[in-house]
Amino acid sequence: MANITAQMVKELREKTGAGMMDCKKALVQTDGDFEAAVDFLREKGLAAAGKKADRIAAEGTTYILEQGNEAILVEINAETDFVSKNDKFIALVEELSAHLLATKPANVEAALETEINGAKVSDYISSAIATIGEKISLRRFEVKTKTDADAFGAYLHMGGRIGVLVVLEGSTDAAAAKDIAMHIAAINPTYVSRDEVSAEEVERERKVLTEQALNEGKPENIVAKMVEGRLGKYFEDVCLLDQTFVKNSDQKVRTFVESTGGTVTGFTRYAVGEGIEKKEDNFAEEVMSQVKGNN
Repeated sequence: MANITAQMVKELREKTGAGMMDCKKALVQTDGDFEAAVDFLREKGLAAAGKKADRIAAEGTTYILEQGNEAILVEINAETDFVSKNDKFIALVEELSAHLLATKPANVEAALETEINGAKVSDYISSAIATIGEKISLRRFEVKTKTDADAFGAYLHMGGRIGVLVVLEGSTDAAAAKDIAMHIAAINPTYVSRDEVSAEEVERERKVLTEQALNEGKPENIVAKMVEGRLGKYFEDVCLLDQTFVKNSDQKVRTFVESTGGTVTGFTRYAVGEGIEKKEDNFAEEVMSQVKGNN
């Protein structure tokens, strides 16, 4: 058997764009024959998958799977919204969600190393990329558990553009739990309650509000009182329980939650592609750069 060196793997990776481990496997399978290894990767669809690795996958979907007292919220990205509606992509999302809920890996990196249907999850996704034709990535997931005395609130907005998973503890009112999840999807709070907001964050906000009031020319003797009032508005913006309930503008979320006999101690909200810098192609600039390059 040929001695597979790191340099050989590197060159094959540069040639095909496939992953490092896939390149090593291809060279082993072909006994070090470089061209045969290239063909091996192409046949497996891995070369095509690798070439898509530098593309930006900011579309996709969120998905929620509930099984008894366990549930998972997953975000899986693709390059276009069109592919996120593809039957094969949807099947992949459902398969990966079931696998992650069953195995409960610590994070995405660990998840990619687990095995599904006899292959590593990373390879399984690569195979799907070759079939579907776009870059696909497992971005994040969150597993939540409850007891028989609790309820899951699960909500997918616009077919998965936003996904929310919340546990209503001490109440089995699943409809109320879903209403809370819908509110979180719509208003996007950062915290459950004021208790979760750090003293440093509150003090920073108080300082900003104080400067704003002074710059508005407000008398110093009333600034402190004004700032405390504006802090209340800040808490309404970021804290779930302080917010006006979307289904009843005369009621705070806190009051609605209390009416169920339960409590909300945490939630997870994913919006597809949030925080991912999307590439914006400028056709005119692209043409000009090519013209300049040819001069």
